[in-house]
Order: sequence, then C-alpha cells, then structure tokens
Amino acid sequence: MTTATHETDRLVVEATGITKRFGPTVALDRAALRVAAGQTHALVGRNGAGKSTLVSILTGLLAPDEGTVTFAGRPAPRPADRNAWRRQVACVYQKSTIIPALTVAENLFLNRYDRGRGGLIAWSTLRRRAAQLLATWSVDVDPQTLAGDLPVEQRQFVEIARALSFGARFIILDEPTAQLDGAAINRLFDRIRDLQRQDVTFLFISHHLQEVYEICDTVTVFRDARPVVTAPVADLPRADLVAAMTGDTAAARHREPGRAADPGAVTALTVRDLTSGDGSYEQVGFTIASGEIVGLAGAAGSGRTEVAETVAGLRRAAGGRIEIAGHRPRPGSVPAALSAGAGLVPQDRHRQGLVPDMSIADNGTLTVPNRLGPFGFINGRRRDAIADDLIDKLAIKTPSPHLAVAGLSGGNQQKVVMARALADTPRLLVLINPTSGVDVRSKEFLLDKVEETARSGAGVLIASDELDDLRVCDRVLVMFRARVTAEFARGWHDHELVAAMEGVDLDA
Repeated sequence: MTTATHETDRLVVEATGITKRFGPTVALDRAALRVAAGQTHALVGRNGAGKSTLVSILTGLLAPDEGTVTFAGRPAPRPADRNAWRRQVACVYQKSTIIPALTVAENLFLNRYDRGRGGLIAWSTLRRRAAQLLATWSVDVDPQTLAGDLPVEQRQFVEIARALSFGARFIILDEPTAQLDGAAINRLFDRIRDLQRQDVTFLFISHHLQEVYEICDTVTVFRDARPVVTAPVADLPRADLVAAMTGDTAAARHREPGRAADPGAVTALTVRDLTSGDGSYEQVGFTIASGEIVGLAGAAGSGRTEVAETVAGLRRAAGGRIEIAGHRPRPGSVPAALSAGAGLVPQDRHRQGLVPDMSIADNGTLTVPNRLGPFGFINGRRRDAIADDLIDKLAIKTPSPHLAVAGLSGGNQQKVVMARALADTPRLLVLINPTSGVDVRSKEFLLDKVEETARSGAGVLIASDELDDLRVCDRVLVMFRARVTAEFARGWHDHELVAAMEGVDLDA
C-alpha cells in the first residue's frame, strides 16, 4: 500500500462544500472529498448516503448547487466540455458500458476512429492503435475479439484502458467486484496495484468492506449526505468503520420484544437447497412460519433480491425446492406462485409493479380476475367495489378509483402495489425493497400494514438492505456472495447486522 493521505500530498481531485438538492431532498450537504495521487481511496456508505450523487458530480454528469471541484488544483471543466472531463476522470460502472456487438478495438476508440481517403475508417490503423494501448496497460485481450465474448473481468480491463487512452489518470470503480468470483477479484486487485505504481489513482466504491482492507489506502465514509470519517485504512478498525456507516455503536441495541413463532403454525414458506443457474445464489434454505416476518438482507449483488424473485415466480432456479403453504408451484411461474398463495411487492414499482396508464381499480385487481366476473368478463361494479375496499384499507389518497395510477404520488403508487399483493388474502407476502422511494409517513404506514398482515396469519418475506424495513422482522437472514451466512433474532443492532451484510468480521 502507498502512504496515507497527508495535507502535503499531491491531490488528484478535491471537492469542497458540495451541496446538491433534488426538490426537497438534500442529496449532498456541504460534502467534501480529497483524493491523493497514486492511491486507491475507498468511498463507502449505506444506500442514500450520497455516494452516487457525488460520483455524478465528480464526472461532470451533474453540476453542484454549491461548492467547487478541482483536478490537480485546477477548476473542473465546463459541464458541456465532455472531452475535457474525459481527460480528467472516468468511471467504470458495475453495469458495463462496453458495446457487445463491437470489437474491443472499436470500443476503445469509439467515435475517435482514424480515417483515410474519402473519410473511410482506417481499420488497420485502428487495430494497431488498440493493440498498442492494450500492451501499454498490460491488458491481454485480442483487439479483434467481439466485446460481448469477453468475460466481465476483461470487459472491465478494456474500460479502464479506454479511460486511460483519453489521458485520465483518475478512475472511479463503482462496485467493480459485484459480478466477479474470488480468482477474478484477485486479478483485478493485482491490476489496480500495477496501475497505482504507474501513478493511476482510483476511487473505489464497494459494499464489501473486507475489500476496502485488501486494496485501499484511505477510506471516506458518507452518512446522511455528508462525510463523517476520512482515515487511513490501516488505522481504522473494522468495528469503527461499520459504526461510522450506521451512526450506531456496539452498545446501541434495539431491544424490541420478538414475536415467538407458534411451533404448531402451518409453514408459510419452505426453501430447500435453492441454487440459481447464474451464480446469484447457492444452496439457500430457510422456512417461514405462518404469522412470522423474516428478513432477507444483504448488500447489492448478495443474491437476496434474486432469491425473493425466485420464490415469487419471477425467476426459475436451476435446483432446489420451494413450497408455499404446503404447495409446490411450478418453478418460474408467477401465476403458479399466486395460485399457491403468494402475494408480491416487486423491487421496481415502475417497471414491475404498475401499468401507469391504467386506473387504480384495474391495477389493484390485476391478480384477482376470478373475482371480477364470470367467463373472463369484467364486471365494472364488482371491480370498483373491490378497489374501493383496497383504497380504504391502504388509505390511498385519490378522488376516484378510475384515476390513472400515474397521477398518484410515489407513496400512494406503492400502496396500490401493496393493495394488489393483498387483494387475494395471501398465505405468503413477498416484499422486495417495499419502502423504496416513498415518504416517511407512507413508509411507516406500509410497514404497519406488513405487521398487520402477519398478525392475520400470513408469513412475510422482506428482501431489503434498508434497516428500517428489517426492523419489523422476527428474524433476519443475511446473504453475502450468494449464500446465507448469518441469522439474527429480533433485537439485533445496526452495528452487527451491517457488518454481516458487508462481509466484515468485527473480531478481525
């Protein structure tokens, strides 16, 4: 590792007094960041802490409302001067920006092709320049290979080489290990160390805090839209890092009484040896009793969302077994899961949960067509009566059930999704990030409704990394890198749970 940041170090980037608002939401509040040359500097924090907004400002995609950004002491380029930004900084995102249908050479010099007579692309020159660039940065890839044929690891190396070709020596790596196995992660870290020795600087963003200790020199922790700690990694114990992220201390425990599961209760969900075909989860097993709320926690890429979607029929497992209230639904079938007794609040209400131009009544009754009329016909009065009952139970603020759901606030839209999940009195309620993007009052209402549903006898599975979502759970199972690695009874505190989610051993 290189020496930790000091005031006299040469700074690659300095952000000072950065404030950014989106309507009433303050995404960054007088935030600051200083990254020294040749280092790998970690940026960590819980979801919503402000990391993504800061990255957008550091790469010129957003302009701050207040504050300044400088690169090597010089003011950041004008927002419209994209080439100037590319010479200063590049970001390699978790989702690759490489175009699969083009060759490696074409991706490296996209929109920068050498042209010969008549304006035609000089392909031999392009391939030679690509080979030279890849050799300079020790990327062992054939420039004529289709980018789509490369593994994730090599696509990342190509993206880094492309960034360096513009002249940038400051690279932001956003969750670079999320799709890599252990051997590939080690090779990535070796490449980062090699590039550090060539005076390339990295800002490393990861939910896996153990990686911070393996590869980073300095760490900055963001919480509530501003930095709370910047320190050399070697001087910051793991427990202190987790405490900075959560605002929690080891002594701060949530001592809420747990609901003991009735040993005679019917099992609402049984999952045995569930394994995906793409590596997103392996050998996952657990049960949920009727009336029990179980959380499935984990950072991005842990597999928690994929397991919940498989239970609800949105995905098909390669192996294992799922039983809902004693029934084995056909794998990978949402209708089969619904028939077995499941209700679902999906991860993204905009893409998966709502038909925006349809009415509240139609959206709320999509899962109960058998109750709307005989022979597949919809009885409008019957549909509206069901919808009125759901609107009343979920306290949806609307002048009419015939209003298009797109006209509702985010909180009321999420209530419509919840209403539909509850419309057929499910035996198992599956919720994925159930309070994402809603206001505080709507969040409290939705979580109260979850507890009410459990008291009525349904089992509940909540897949989320939001601590507020998980506080209503009787048990929380933690997933890390595709497997269930820990279980916490009600009464856990933030410190322990987040450490397990981030893969950190507090005793190390």
